[in-house]
Amino acid sequence: MTLLPVATLAQKIPSLKDTFKKDFGIGTALNNAQFEERDPQMTQFIARQFNMATPENIMKSALIHPKWDTYNFEPADKLVEFGKKHNIKINGHTLIWHSQLPSFIRGIKSKDSIQTFFRDHIKTVAGRYDGKVFSWDVVNEALNEDGTMRKTVFLDHLGDNYVTEAFRLAQQAAPKTELYYNDYNNEKPAKRAGCIALIKKIQAAGVRIDGVGIQGHWHVGRVPLKDIEESILQYAALGLKVMFTELDIEVLPRNFQGAEVSQRMTANEQSNPYTAGLPDNVQQQLAADYEALFKLFLKYKDNVTRVTFWGVNDGDSWLNNWPIRGRTSYPLLFDRNNQPKLAFYKVVALKK
Repeated sequence: MTLLPVATLAQKIPSLKDTFKKDFGIGTALNNAQFEERDPQMTQFIARQFNMATPENIMKSALIHPKWDTYNFEPADKLVEFGKKHNIKINGHTLIWHSQLPSFIRGIKSKDSIQTFFRDHIKTVAGRYDGKVFSWDVVNEALNEDGTMRKTVFLDHLGDNYVTEAFRLAQQAAPKTELYYNDYNNEKPAKRAGCIALIKKIQAAGVRIDGVGIQGHWHVGRVPLKDIEESILQYAALGLKVMFTELDIEVLPRNFQGAEVSQRMTANEQSNPYTAGLPDNVQQQLAADYEALFKLFLKYKDNVTRVTFWGVNDGDSWLNNWPIRGRTSYPLLFDRNNQPKLAFYKVVALKK
C-alpha cells in the first residue's frame, strides 16, 4: 500500500472557506511560525481552509509598541504580506485592550501621558495599516460581566467616553478599514445589554462602528444557543455586522465560562483527563455543538459576516495552557495533525 503524503491528503479534505464562501468568511488565529511560513505544508493547509486571519499576539500593544517612542512593525508587516500572498483578509487585533500593555504604562500616573499614548498609538498603528488590513478590533473587552465598564487604566484616566474616542481616532486614521468592538460573553443578557448601550453611545456621537465581535469561547455541552441567536438579532438591529471572532469549544474541566486571561485554576488529578485522546462520547458532543452553532450561523448568514476559530488545530489552541498550563485540549475542528475531526464533517455536511 502506498501512503499519500500529508499535503496530498490535505487536498482531499473539503475546504471550509469554499464550503461557506457564499455565506460568511472563515478565519483563524495565526502565530508567528505560521505567517512566517516556516512549515510549507502548514502554509498550504491554512491557505486552503481559511480566507480570513487574526494575529494571536503581534498587533497587541505590548509587542507592536514596546517602548514609548518605539514601534516594532516587522512581524505585523509580515502578516500583512502573508495575507496578500494567500488572498487572506487580515483582521487587526487589537488597538485598545487593558491586557498585554507595554510595561512602561505601569509607570505612568498622569492623564495627559495616558491620553498621549492612547492617541498616538491608535493613529500610528491604525494609520500604518489602513487599506492593508480589512478590519480592526478597535477596543477589546471593555465590559464587566454585568455590563458595566471594566476598571482599566483607560477608564481611570480618560473616563467612560474612551471607547467612543478610540473609535473616533480609528475612523480618522483608518477610513478604509472596518471598525469593530470585540468581547467575550457579550451574548449573555446582562453583558449584551451593556454592549448595546456602548454601541449606541458610539453611534449617538456620530462615530463609525461597523460590527461587533462575539468571541465564542464556549464549553462542550453548554453552548448558549438561545442567547447567541438573540444576540445576533439585537446587534444586527443596530445596523452592525455580527461576527464570531475567537471560536473554540472547551472540552476540559473548568469552573467558569469566558476568557478572562487573569483567571487561573489549580491543576489536580481530574484537570487533564484526555491525554491519551478524546473519548467518543465527548467527540460526539463536540460535533453536535459545532453542528448546532453552524446551523445558527447559516440561519443568520445575512447578518453573520465572519466565523474565526482561535487556532488552526488543537495543538495551537491557547486552551492547552489556560487556565491551567500543560493540558491536552481538543477545542477545534482539526486535530494536532491537521486531520479533520467528526465536528468538521458535521459542519461541512450542513451545506450538502
